[in-house]
Amino acid sequence: MSDISGGPYKRPFRFNIQCSSPEQVDARSWAALARRVEDLGFATLTVSDHLDEQVAPIASLMAAADATTTLRIGSMLFSNDYRHPVVLAKEAATLDALSGGRFELGLGAGWMTSDYQRAGLTLDPPGVRIARLAEALTVIKGMFADAPLTHTGTFYQVNGLNGTPKPVQRPHPPIVIGGGGRRMLTLAAREADIIGLNMNMASGVIDSSLGANATTDATEEKVGWIREAAGARWDELTLQVRVHMVVVTEDRESVAALLASGFGLTIEQALTTPHALCGSVDEICDALVERRERFGISTIGVALDALDALTPVVARLAGT
Repeated sequence: MSDISGGPYKRPFRFNIQCSSPEQVDARSWAALARRVEDLGFATLTVSDHLDEQVAPIASLMAAADATTTLRIGSMLFSNDYRHPVVLAKEAATLDALSGGRFELGLGAGWMTSDYQRAGLTLDPPGVRIARLAEALTVIKGMFADAPLTHTGTFYQVNGLNGTPKPVQRPHPPIVIGGGGRRMLTLAAREADIIGLNMNMASGVIDSSLGANATTDATEEKVGWIREAAGARWDELTLQVRVHMVVVTEDRESVAALLASGFGLTIEQALTTPHALCGSVDEICDALVERRERFGISTIGVALDALDALTPVVARLAGT
């Protein structure tokens, strides 16, 4: 497991880069990118799990681990509907073993409508998908355990199967679950080690309707759900957020005004949402410290296009 200790408000800052669609898909450029992310002080390189124009997560994560020495690798997030949990547990344990214990297992219920439509997959209602994910977590953790697993559930049956190899990190790699609705965050609070605060993606698309679910008020409500459901686990949890916009500027109000107009927010809401960062390096650092104090958010995930902009912030805050 991670060496981070203490409650969410005491966690040191960590910064993750998500790159699922690199400009070039070849071994040399992918290895160079992973080494650059590592050299700049980012903690983890993550890859999403969609069926559009992106690389496959398992092979790309292993290639990134092979090119680096300390960089952690993570799925952000594996869609539970795309793989049987017995198969995914074996893949995850192998990634952890071959990376020397650097893998973070991100899991989700699946949400992107276009993935399901184009692949001819059945998109069940959110409650069904979340229930299936909850059962999949039981299976995956059982496959990581020392003894063979026998499981008879609503969605999965496993008959005396011993998961091999076993992951290096025991009892399992850090499990990451993200969400924006109460059911997902309640599941995450009970089962995950790292919880991603996100907008509620129940609609299956990213559009302006998400703005209201990205405000500080909405974030406080989500943290409250997590704390209530976690109970005694609260002090063991790490909270992370995906920041969808990073702009280093001396005119943060103008940038916030553009964001506000696109997502139906006030300028103040756009300036304070945990899902965006704009301002000078000093202002961005101050905002991140304030958000950790207010919400307990210590892990920040951004897209590859924010790598250069966020590097001075990473240099100042990572590990503090």
